[in-house]
Amino acid sequence: MFADLHLHTCFSDGTFTPEELVRTAAERGLSAIALSDHDTMAGCPRARAASIEHGLDFIPACELTVDHEGRELHVLGYGLDPEQPALAAFLACCREARHDRIREMARRLLERGVDIPADSVEALAHLESPGRPHIGQALVDSGHCTSLDEAFERFLKKGRPGWAPKWRIASAEAMTLIHRAGGLAVLAHPGLYRLDDAIPSLCEAGLDGLECYHSKHSPSAAIYYRELADRHQLLVTGGSDCHGFTKGAPLIGGVKLEWNLFDIFRQRLLPSAATPAITPHPN
Repeated sequence: MFADLHLHTCFSDGTFTPEELVRTAAERGLSAIALSDHDTMAGCPRARAASIEHGLDFIPACELTVDHEGRELHVLGYGLDPEQPALAAFLACCREARHDRIREMARRLLERGVDIPADSVEALAHLESPGRPHIGQALVDSGHCTSLDEAFERFLKKGRPGWAPKWRIASAEAMTLIHRAGGLAVLAHPGLYRLDDAIPSLCEAGLDGLECYHSKHSPSAAIYYRELADRHQLLVTGGSDCHGFTKGAPLIGGVKLEWNLFDIFRQRLLPSAATPAITPHPN
């Protein structure tokens, strides 16, 4: 039995619907999943219902972009109650900030003669959590680019004509928000940041765990972060960070968190959640 605790759907920058994601997870032999779309939990009710149908444990989650001492990091909030007022208000602000960024990026592209209507980009994201991949797809669909890689390289990477800064919440505020919503805060893919020196101050801010297993972590990196998690008494999590078909073959199930580690994580969630953080599969 294994878990994959970092997954995305079409409600942010993935291609799977919640139902397709859950069905694929079941087909690949997973026993538990978490849906962790960027800045939205709108897909969680559908993923929860599909998980019950397929006999999977399900954790509602969300991936937040945070600022820690001037550096961008991603924090995964697990077991969140989306109806908690402060969290609901924050996610609404995130959605508006994302729409503002899309409109600004579309404006900057138009100044360079590249006309990408913001409305068409937002439609790709179900009007929930639009981001650069959606602008990239619009650039491909309109014939301005032949691939997402080309779209990012020519227009969307930092310093390119269509790039605009992303709104970020301070890390300590994000973790307070996650805890108030009954959740646990986990640093996503720490191996991508090269900011291990920040982990002690993140712990002071309320960090609960490290995503030690990730599709872009080597086996040696996973071992290193397991040791770092133990040193700081942090929970160990892992996930594929699957975005569907946006980056080639789906990654779901390619990173498998061992069940004993998932069970430790689950036990920390259950007593703290404002609403049931786990939807267990029927016995």
